[in-house]
Amino acid sequence: MNNSAHPLLAGLNAQQQAAVGASDGPVLVLAGPGSGKTRVLTHRIAWMLQEQHAAPWQVLAVTFTNKAAREMRERLARMLAGDTALQMSIGTFHAICARLLRREADAAGFSRNYLIFDTDDQLAVMKQVVKDLNLDDKRYRPASLLNAISHAKNELTSPAAYPVATYYDQVVARAYARYQETLRGNEGLDFDDLLVETVKLFQEHADLCEKYSQRYRYVLVDEFQDTNMAQYLLLRLLTGEHRSLYAVADEDQSIYSWRGADYRNITRLRGDYPGLVEILLEENYRSTQIILDAAQALIAPNPDRTIKRLFTRKPQGLPLTLHEAYDEAEEATFVAREIETLRRAGHAYSDCAVMYRTNAQSRALEEALVYATIPYRLVGGTRFYSRREIKDLLAYLRLILNPDDDISFQRVVNVPRRGIGKTTLASLMTLGQTHGSCYKAMLHLLQSDAGSRGAKALRPFAEMLAEWHALRVQGADVRDLTNAVLAAIGYEGYLRDGTDEGEARWENVLALRAVAAEAPGLALEEFLTDVALVADVDELGAEVQAVTLLTLHSAKGLEFPIVFITGLEEGLLPHSRSLDTPHELAEERRLFYVGMTRAEDRLYLTHAFRRSWYGESSPAAPSRFLDDIPPAMLGVVRKRPVLTQPATNWNVPAWRQKRPEPPAVAQRFAPGQAVRHRRFGDGVVRESVIEHGEELVTVLFFDTGAGERTFLATHAPLEAVSQH
Repeated sequence: MNNSAHPLLAGLNAQQQAAVGASDGPVLVLAGPGSGKTRVLTHRIAWMLQEQHAAPWQVLAVTFTNKAAREMRERLARMLAGDTALQMSIGTFHAICARLLRREADAAGFSRNYLIFDTDDQLAVMKQVVKDLNLDDKRYRPASLLNAISHAKNELTSPAAYPVATYYDQVVARAYARYQETLRGNEGLDFDDLLVETVKLFQEHADLCEKYSQRYRYVLVDEFQDTNMAQYLLLRLLTGEHRSLYAVADEDQSIYSWRGADYRNITRLRGDYPGLVEILLEENYRSTQIILDAAQALIAPNPDRTIKRLFTRKPQGLPLTLHEAYDEAEEATFVAREIETLRRAGHAYSDCAVMYRTNAQSRALEEALVYATIPYRLVGGTRFYSRREIKDLLAYLRLILNPDDDISFQRVVNVPRRGIGKTTLASLMTLGQTHGSCYKAMLHLLQSDAGSRGAKALRPFAEMLAEWHALRVQGADVRDLTNAVLAAIGYEGYLRDGTDEGEARWENVLALRAVAAEAPGLALEEFLTDVALVADVDELGAEVQAVTLLTLHSAKGLEFPIVFITGLEEGLLPHSRSLDTPHELAEERRLFYVGMTRAEDRLYLTHAFRRSWYGESSPAAPSRFLDDIPPAMLGVVRKRPVLTQPATNWNVPAWRQKRPEPPAVAQRFAPGQAVRHRRFGDGVVRESVIEHGEELVTVLFFDTGAGERTFLATHAPLEAVSQH
């Protein structure tokens, strides 16, 4: 039968047909965005069963999410007869390794009933390790240690082989060893161990490796560019005998290096599998040609990538819209108004997606949509005013306004922890029923039983509340009260635990602080009333049409007729934490590329002239990535109005419309000054200059091998160090 006439190839383009019908052996399918890779994968599996006479149980298909595995199995169930799809091994790396290790637990050297320690379990273990090793948990944060250990495991580095160049590395190595001892003592494995132990099992038991290599005669991997070293080596071991590895990948969509992914595994694949067949999927079924051309112009400067010439049979399409707003509030208002205009032109709210680099950016967007009565959904995150750290800070402010607010009192009385035990809290709640509130019960306890352990733990909290209440009585506005709370409770140190999640939580707090700072003199009660109105948005039912809000990382794999990408500024995209190395900068470019290629028909790009950073508004430079998009593709370039204040409408509270002009940029650093960077350690300033309203600081670092680096002082985690 002519391949093109085969039922499984009907409806596929020439490149897809080549990918589905490729001969047995190593195959790399480089699939551009929107090129139908999932369809190719499922048809490839069906092809192997029908044309290469593979048995269902010989097929191993690996995905990166349970959702993707579920969708693949459902598609195959519709394509294949009977329960064929159920006989295949389809799942994530972790799920497949977990099943295999239970089956071969004796050879692996641990109980068949081993426990899998989740994220919370891991943190609890590491906290105990830090305590056992007499480490300062402020300097050696458990979450940071776990992050370092996870990276080591992804690279298959054991505790004994952990590279030690600094004293901190020594601490990590010791904590790593004790952590593993504790896990094994509890017959437990963490998620990284599932991979590491499977690789170790195959390396140490050649017979078992051969057994599974023979069983899984056909191995297919989706999103291959997101594999780490442990996953890559596992695939090498499984396919060592037959070399039948079918990998679907796109280097241009590798955006998860922070969790161990290494797109360079594609280069390793080419070196380790001689005769590798490479097939490009370049026909895009999603976007207009002008969107594809703009995206390809953006990604072209990245090194170590395979050039793909994406094309579509769809119309050329409308040019992109580039809009410069005055600040994040005006940017959000522009997005909301444009969405409303599109709706009146016949589009549904659900056609629209608004994307951004950091979760903290959603705050202004959510508020603009609420004021415009536009329904929205938040993907992969929690609504801004529902986030834990925001609710904590608001609870403190509510207590200043009303100390008898029991809900707020119970939420934060021990956040961050103050050594207030469960027994004391239970007593307060019981006494509160008699005295009228937990706050009044606390005052009673401090008077009647001042020497008790519970009273001693509560006293600092009571004193802080009294000080804040006095500040309010003296006329302090919401900005001053917010700053006073943050300074007193040490919330920054509590949240910033060295992880990306901790940094994101602190960025959310800074976003709220920026809101509080927008109107000097704003009364606390007015602020809390407005926030409550914004936060009180009903959850939408599944049937409701709504705009989608999501981070660029959450956008992968999705598509929308209309996409807005906001915050295209230096320090946001590319992010300030990614300006230090070419590798990180290249990933930021890929992240923008992923966002652009989610758009089907319309693409809006926005940036602001000023943006709030760390609670202060400052000039924001447009993203360097915008320079790579040819002007001819930007049919509408909308500049900010000459006026620096948005129009008074859309029911926005008057105080929110005020945009006070911040002070001119002051030079913070001088040549010869000692400084400390959160990532690179101690250094000395070589040069500091003001350019385009920003201070550029060049620093020579001493101990971390970072050498000489230049930062934007506004965005860099750089602080002066006093010299004695």
